[in-house]
Amino acid sequence: MNSRKQQLEALDRLLTIMDELRAQCPWDRKQTMQSLRHLTIEETYELGDAILEEDLQEVKKELGDLLLHIFFYAKIGSETGDFDIADVCHSISEKLIHRHPHIYGDVDVADEEEVKKNWENIKLAEGKKSVLEGVPNSLPALVKANRIQDKVAGVGFDWEEPQQVFEKLQEELGELQQEVHKGQEGRIEEEFGDVLFSMVNYARFLKVNPENALERTNKKFIKRFAYLEEKAREAGKSLKEMTLAEMDVHWNDAKTL
Repeated sequence: MNSRKQQLEALDRLLTIMDELRAQCPWDRKQTMQSLRHLTIEETYELGDAILEEDLQEVKKELGDLLLHIFFYAKIGSETGDFDIADVCHSISEKLIHRHPHIYGDVDVADEEEVKKNWENIKLAEGKKSVLEGVPNSLPALVKANRIQDKVAGVGFDWEEPQQVFEKLQEELGELQQEVHKGQEGRIEEEFGDVLFSMVNYARFLKVNPENALERTNKKFIKRFAYLEEKAREAGKSLKEMTLAEMDVHWNDAKTL
């Protein structure tokens, strides 16, 4: 691994390249925070994919792409005189020190849960009106549900045992089934949302990240369906020409791969 001196030299190199690109490249010079935003979101998802795949070389590459974006925003901020990369680093450093009094102060904590509760209480003391202020509106719904539940749990609004959450999930499933029988679409959607919210809550108690779990299942399904398509092509058929029984044979084979 690189020494601290080498790490700082690498960061300085990237800062210099960013300065040069902003000054000399027509594309880089044209970019704004608004034009970069969707690209940053894309890069973040690509990093997430690499982490799920446990491809560390790809993680390294995607971290670089994301770091470039951070430097890019800081460069734009310096051009407007609002902030630069040093301000960004100092800002997060001060926040980390302030929110970790058990490391940089005289607060004692017993475990991770106490750390999380202290974190949320400190944020409220900083002037936030709600523990939910830090949940971005633009988060995907599944991720947002997880963050909402995690944050309110941090101030003690939570179930005590996983079994209680499971029973709540069963209750919500029952209510959904009732609305399905009644055929009321609006109510079905509402109850379905309650089921999903309860599922996310149960995942939290099982210490499962619901977003990661669902994405792993997505990838598994895609892999197995690709195998099914391949077998159909080998048989000279389209999927529409195959019976469900034929599909099931190949699908079960795909599970063993």
